[in-house]
Parts: sequence; structure tokens; C-alpha cells
Amino acid sequence: MASTVVMGFVLGLIGVYLTMPASDYSFLKLPRSLEDLQILRDHLESYTSDYTLQVLVGYCVVYIFMQTFMIPGTVFMSLLAGALFGVFKGVALVVFTATAGASSCYFLSKVIGRPLVFSLWPDKLSFFQAQVAKRREGLLNYMLFLRLTPTLPNTFINVASPIVDVPYHIFFTATVIGLIPAAYLTVRAGIALGELQSGIGIHTGRADFEDGDLGRC
Repeated sequence: MASTVVMGFVLGLIGVYLTMPASDYSFLKLPRSLEDLQILRDHLESYTSDYTLQVLVGYCVVYIFMQTFMIPGTVFMSLLAGALFGVFKGVALVVFTATAGASSCYFLSKVIGRPLVFSLWPDKLSFFQAQVAKRREGLLNYMLFLRLTPTLPNTFINVASPIVDVPYHIFFTATVIGLIPAAYLTVRAGIALGELQSGIGIHTGRADFEDGDLGRC
């Protein structure tokens, strides 16, 4: 099951790669730092206007893959969405991909995740299971509370929810609504990061120009 999902993501990325223009794509890697993020943003910015669909599909595939398999670094992907697409498109993109990735993780965990959850988070799972059982009448409110607060990690919620019998429609609704505030803040931070980088570039270019003028005098 997991290998089939991985193969689907790989085929999607290959399809995006084949439709992009011939170029050096050595800069493409999962961002692990602000420096990696700035490099990606600088390179992808020129592609986004001419190859918007390919960039969007590639972004979605990578984000959903990371979310599905609990790979750290999605916060940098959210920052990148802000830097490339602005507030409204960035928030919509992050909420869509994060919800799709969380849903993919939910269904994958439902099939093969039980041993993993029991081995990695036995105490958290017991706590979560007890809370869900106690709050069946107001489960949506409780799931929204979890999404909006750091009570439990989002990755744990994604993988543990099917194990403790949280219905998917409640999981989905809480995820969509609960992720909006965090997505907005992260996208705004990504925009600020992009503006800061552009400002540094303009300032550096102006300084180089002035130094050149002084050198000629």
C-alpha cells in the first residue's frame, strides 16, 4: 500500500519535470533551512509566472508527500507558498495541500499505521483515545481545539485519529478550519522573507553600483 502511494507521488513529480524547460535543476531539494528556502524562492520565482501549473502541481505533490509520510519541513514549504504566490493564493494553497496530506496520512494510517502509533506514542495514544471517547458529543469542537493549540502535534493527530475512531468528516472539517490561522501567519512570514531578500538584493546592487562609480572617479 505504502509503496503504491510513493510510486504515485514519484510519477507525478516525473510528469512535472518532463514538462518543464531544459535547465539546471540542481537547486531543487527539500528546504531544511531559511537559506535553502531563499535559494528555492530565487530560482522558482522566474518559473512561476511562465510555468504556473507545473510549479503548482510540483509544490502540491511534494507537500502532500511530506505530510503523508510525516517528513519534517512542511513549515518551509508554507513559507515558500507565501514568497511565491502572495497571501490569498498562498493561504489557499497551504490549506489545500496540508488538508490533502493530512487526509492521505489518515487513510494510510487506517490501513497500516496501528503498529507504528502504538510503538512510537503509547502514552499520547492512550490520552488521545480517552479524550475522544469522553468527548464524543462535542468531538468537532475538541478536534478544532487540538488543531488550534499545541496540545498534541499535528503529525500525531493525523496518524492517530483513525486508530481512535475519529470519523473522517470530523477530522476533515477540523483540519480545514483549524489550519487557516497557522497557514495565514506562515504565509505572511514567507512574504516578509521574500520582501526582505528582495530588499537586500536591491540594497546590495545599489552599493555595488556606487562602489563602481567611486572606483571610476
